[in-house]
Amino acid sequence: MKKVMSILIVLAMVLSFAGCGSEPAAEGKYTVGICQLVQHEALDAATLGFKEALSEKLGEDVVFIEHNASGDAATCITICNQLVSENVDLIMGNATAALQAAASATSDIPIVGTSITDYATALEIEGWTGKTGRNITGTADLAPLSEQAAMIPELFPEAKKVGILYCSAEPNSVYQANIVMGELEAAGLSCEVFTFADSNDVANVVSAACASSDVLYIPTDNTAASCAETINNVALPAGTPIISGEENACKGFGVATLSISYYDIGYIAGEMAYEILVNGANPGEMEIGFAPEFVKKYNAETCSALGINPPADYIAIG
Repeated sequence: MKKVMSILIVLAMVLSFAGCGSEPAAEGKYTVGICQLVQHEALDAATLGFKEALSEKLGEDVVFIEHNASGDAATCITICNQLVSENVDLIMGNATAALQAAASATSDIPIVGTSITDYATALEIEGWTGKTGRNITGTADLAPLSEQAAMIPELFPEAKKVGILYCSAEPNSVYQANIVMGELEAAGLSCEVFTFADSNDVANVVSAACASSDVLYIPTDNTAASCAETINNVALPAGTPIISGEENACKGFGVATLSISYYDIGYIAGEMAYEILVNGANPGEMEIGFAPEFVKKYNAETCSALGINPPADYIAIG
């Protein structure tokens, strides 16, 4: 009898430990992996909005695994492969290279992008319908490019030559530049493209662009945004004004922009992630989301330094 009792006690202990090991830590919770291309104010705001939207809806039932690739696309690939190996429930890709890395890493785990200018370009989708048809959805940071282009003759009616400056490694920058160049040339302006491969040659390229341009246009470009101080240190002394693709970059080097809120598009992406995780929405059938409003804004300090007086419908960046 004593022997039987001993066996029963041991079995009870084993079952007890087994129960502890399979319990709540991960049960009932969602693990969301975040891959952000680079740290700068716009992308940081989008990630914050995304996390706050999910946290407001899920509370402690969502856990984030957050990584920043420090501007290196290859690191995005490593991060996303790691997130897939950790079997996260959803991956958020913040910026084009992060989205592309996530798309290459998995066709099964849902992916929500944000801060993406054009999903068709980023994912090489032909016959764009507004939905990816894949395990991917998200929000775009694209402001109306025709309206951005129109700001140049509006603010600089005497300008004849526009330098269009961006990182050649960012396909969405190429997309924006081509559209804006077409708009400007149709308006009778002469355009010249200046590209840099990475942050190492930004100063030299900006210097060359300033030397041959009346005004510069820099689209929404992560490398440019992360090098805002370098760009401003060249362009401002040269007296060359810059129209920027987004507000946070404009704070660093621009005179004006047609602005969106990156926090807002991140928040909307978080709401989309909730629908996928909790309500079973199919990301491939979800329309890409856009910013709810666009506002003409100006950098008061830079405008003052260059002697520019924006029209009354422009709002100073706070």
